Amino acid sequence: MSRRQRMERRKIVPDAKYDSRLVAKFVNSLMLRGKKSVAERVFYSALTTIADKTKQDPMEIFRKAVDNVKPMLEVKSRRVGGATYQVPVEVRASRREALSIRWIITNAKKRVGKSMQEKLSEELVDAYNKRGASIRKREETHKMAEANKAFAHYRW
Repeated sequence: MSRRQRMERRKIVPDAKYDSRLVAKFVNSLMLRGKKSVAERVFYSALTTIADKTKQDPMEIFRKAVDNVKPMLEVKSRRVGGATYQVPVEVRASRREALSIRWIITNAKKRVGKSMQEKLSEELVDAYNKRGASIRKREETHKMAEANKAFAHYRW
């Protein structure tokens, strides 16, 4: 990180198929060891699976799933006079999006048995329907922030 000026944010180029910046970010997060074509294949086949199962627009389901998982509040540790407090803070929009993408991918990987395409499509449909592990993670984060509301005055 430079000492003199703010670091400029890297521009994310929208993906070729859907012309969406959100899809490009999701594929980049899904990618392992620089194998972007594999990540794209997994993601696009997950969307076709969603379209086959739900008979709805898969992009709309994807966008709504990511929106449903986005957290509003989180807790950050703040050390005050020898004690560490969990202070609830609002989440920036860019971090909110990144957290929701990360949680969806992580919980899709944790599912058992099937191929990654099937696991990802099921996780996205569950997030769209406001159930599943990703939504549970968001609820836990909100509960932690709510429980520690008394320490909100330590916010910096």
